[in-house]
Formats: sequence, C-alpha cells, structure tokens
Amino acid sequence: ARRTNSRSTARRNASVKRTPSSGVPLRASPTEVPVQTEQLPIHSDPEIMGGTPVFVGTRVPVQTLLDYLEAGDPLDEFLDNFPSVSREQTIAVLELAKEMLLARATAA
Repeated sequence: ARRTNSRSTARRNASVKRTPSSGVPLRASPTEVPVQTEQLPIHSDPEIMGGTPVFVGTRVPVQTLLDYLEAGDPLDEFLDNFPSVSREQTIAVLELAKEMLLARATAA
C-alpha cells in the first residue's frame, strides 16, 4: 500500500474544482488560468543572469531551450549540452507553456 502525504494530496485536490453533489472534476472556464501550486520549474532573479528566466538551480536560460527546439534540434541535444538541466525540468517547462497557450487560445 502506498502512503500519501496528506499535505500534497490537499494541494493537488485544492486545484481541482468539484461539483458539490457528484464530486466530479469540472473544467476551468476558458478565461481562467489554473493556479500552479507546485514550485515552478523556472524562476527569475535579478542576481542571476540579470533577471533572465532560467531553469531552477541553474544559470541556463529557458530561451535557450526554446531556441534549440525552434531550430529543429532534438530535446536530447539540448540536454546533452546543458547537463545541469534535467529532462523532468524541460518537460515541466513545455507542459506549463502548453497549458498557458491552450488556456489563452480557448479564451480568445
């Protein structure tokens, strides 16, 4: 049996809207952007790279990942060239970008 941390479960459940009677998750309205309860995979600090958004725990700008992908380079090439960035971080950034883009597209 897998034990769950009640704090992380509460955090996960806090972001899901439920109907009072059925308990079924509801979709967020098209103009509503989901609130991120977990730590973001990127951050911006004026003391690091002049405030350029970077992957947490690194000095690698997120723009560098986007430049690689825009040029048609595979994700593995980016990861090989920037070993301080994990695959999980890059996937989290891409998922976040996807969520934001889709939320904005459906709101328009």
